[in-house]
Amino acid sequence: MFTGIITAVAQIIDTEDLGPNSSELSSHGKRLTIQAPKGYLEDVQLGDSIALNGACMTVVHKSEDQFKIDISQESLSKTSGLIHKGPINLEKALRANDRLGGHIVSGHVDDLAEVSSFLQIGESWELRIQIPTAFAKFLAYKGSVVINGASLTVNKVSDNEGGCEISINLIPHTIENTTLGLLKKGSKVNLEIDTVARYVERMLAFEKK
Repeated sequence: MFTGIITAVAQIIDTEDLGPNSSELSSHGKRLTIQAPKGYLEDVQLGDSIALNGACMTVVHKSEDQFKIDISQESLSKTSGLIHKGPINLEKALRANDRLGGHIVSGHVDDLAEVSSFLQIGESWELRIQIPTAFAKFLAYKGSVVINGASLTVNKVSDNEGGCEISINLIPHTIENTTLGLLKKGSKVNLEIDTVARYVERMLAFEKK
């Protein structure tokens, strides 16, 4: 489990195919090598979970400030930002004695969403994201949502034919300490809906049977 509070921005520095070299590499997963900030991995062991852009992954190799994870093609097809070299949001798994600064996050990406607008307004930034129809019902004003691993508060929900568009306010601290500042119109992002909303939907659906 996680909280959606990004604890570091790291870099994917290498990707290698897990399957044999062939013309059908799209059917194979990849092994990623991630360069973490100095000292970040001191309390990390092999087998530990770390969320990469909101997707829970297992550490399969560690050496000083680098670690490797294996990711299946299935996961690659349903996530963003995990296939190419570049910056990435990190969060270590939640410990029993940690503060819950964001909200309960599973690290299981529900779907990809798309940035419809990203503009600076005053000292902050307004991020608008188009949510797919299947998950629009889980978004609510002042509710929580996870975008690329970051726990964020929904400021506005506008239903439309494609699902709904949500508006999120990003403060300078978030821009400076996550990769969200690199987003632009058309960017694909990893979406995880609020766990509580998921259970509420299940309970209501069961009562209607």
